[in-house]
Amino acid sequence: MTYKTILLVIDANQYETDLRAAADLCAAANAHLSVLLVKVAAPPQLGDYAALSVAWLDIRAAEIEQLDKAVEASRTTLKDHGISSDVAGEYTETAWDDDLVGERARYADVTLIGTSMDPSLRTRAIEGALFYSARPVLLATHRQSVTLLPKRILLAWNSSFESTRAAREALYMMRNAESVNVVLVDPTAAPRSNGDEPGADVATYLARHGIKVTVDRLPSAGRRVEEVLNQHALDTAADLIVMGAYGHSRLREKVFGGVTKAMIEAPIVPVLMIR
Repeated sequence: MTYKTILLVIDANQYETDLRAAADLCAAANAHLSVLLVKVAAPPQLGDYAALSVAWLDIRAAEIEQLDKAVEASRTTLKDHGISSDVAGEYTETAWDDDLVGERARYADVTLIGTSMDPSLRTRAIEGALFYSARPVLLATHRQSVTLLPKRILLAWNSSFESTRAAREALYMMRNAESVNVVLVDPTAAPRSNGDEPGADVATYLARHGIKVTVDRLPSAGRRVEEVLNQHALDTAADLIVMGAYGHSRLREKVFGGVTKAMIEAPIVPVLMIR
């Protein structure tokens, strides 16, 4: 599908770099940029109840004022860029920020997560969009700029529901790319998973959509799957990795780790994820 509405979720404490990058992204793709500035409320401090009440209210009032200023500054920046846009601010408690992002993400084609957010807020924003919006998430990186018109795409494939949805979501991008590498790590030939020739079925499906496909079956050689994917993305000069997210439960990923968790924490090239 084409992406006409991009939701950018940014931290009200540090947002200028991500905002300008998203504005350039939308200008290049002729897309509308919807900005959600999030300010997470400071938790109450321990102490005398009466003194605490006054001090805490003062802190919250200052935080809301900071958020309002960030919203106005963002509107001015986007007006200068001359793109279609809207900006909103949300002052929220930690327990609700993932739901908040998920609700807003339902009305966008993709949620863009920048590089300058507080790490805990960034993780909750990503999970909110993935679990509560049925929309993809696009992760930016410090290493290279993100684009909605990638020339070289790496599709991580393991025959799961999640990777199937990711492939379907990225069809338009892949159709307009110069090359697509379908990557399988340590694939096994089995009729009910990868088929007798791993990667052949999905390559045929993509080729029927006019996509230029190469199937790469890669050994892990003792490395983690995310390391193999990231290295191959660098080797093929990929502009984007497309992958399914959370093939295992979120709790299992947090406790034991997993490919999704690793790619969220340290993406090497921009990543498009969908659950």
